Amino acid sequence: MRIRPCIDIHNGRVKQIVGSTLKDQNERTQGSAKENFVADKDASYYASLYRDMDLRGGHIILLNSVKEEAYERDRCQAMSALAAFPGGMQIGGGITPETAGGFLDAGASHVIVTSYVFKDGKLSESALSEMIRTVGRERMVLDLSCRKRSDGKYVVVTDRWQKFTDLEIESGILDRLSECCDEFLIHAADVEGKRSGIEESLVSLLGEWQLKSGFCVTYAGGVRSFDDLKLIGKLSGAMMDVTVGSALSLFGGNLSLEDLMKEANKI
Repeated sequence: MRIRPCIDIHNGRVKQIVGSTLKDQNERTQGSAKENFVADKDASYYASLYRDMDLRGGHIILLNSVKEEAYERDRCQAMSALAAFPGGMQIGGGITPETAGGFLDAGASHVIVTSYVFKDGKLSESALSEMIRTVGRERMVLDLSCRKRSDGKYVVVTDRWQKFTDLEIESGILDRLSECCDEFLIHAADVEGKRSGIEESLVSLLGEWQLKSGFCVTYAGGVRSFDDLKLIGKLSGAMMDVTVGSALSLFGGNLSLEDLMKEANKI
């Protein structure tokens, strides 16, 4: 098990947000995103910290839509983080074939892709193939972040986790999509940023598949204690990597990153 660090950027600031509350600017009449933490340091500070700790494979996420004016501020912050830790972090948020190369050239190890490969709520094989041709399977991470549907199934969500697709998280889909990318990043969007405990049934599903496939999966969402970390390890044979955000003392929480890494190394 590895700890994968994160840098979430919104309106040009490093933040921790309750994921299910994030909406486009033109939807703000429905309520603003709930912020757990707003940093007074920029993204390059956190990237430099992760670099000095040799904590690789984390992700930078641009939370504003590319249609929003604030996206450019997010992008500038992200570029500074990539420059601080070249080759050490992945990047996601509005990635397209046209923009992917610029981020890779700027130092991203991988691009993280979600919404681009979904059209009208369905996985677009042509868009997925285009991304693979552009960046290469070995430099692409598929973000299969999901929410629980009313029937209890976990379904991939796009557009800042507001739109349900018809793609259910199950072993057959995971088998097929694992041939198209280097790893999966999967947020449990219903608990992301809430520090309310992990989505145990999702972790169990992913862990069972991972034990059979050996494929790299990073889980994020709801981690609040070392016990959550141990449970993820138990359910995945210690194979699943973990991202912790709002619970970190770096972001106003109660867990130190150093202690978290030590606990992960014991699992």
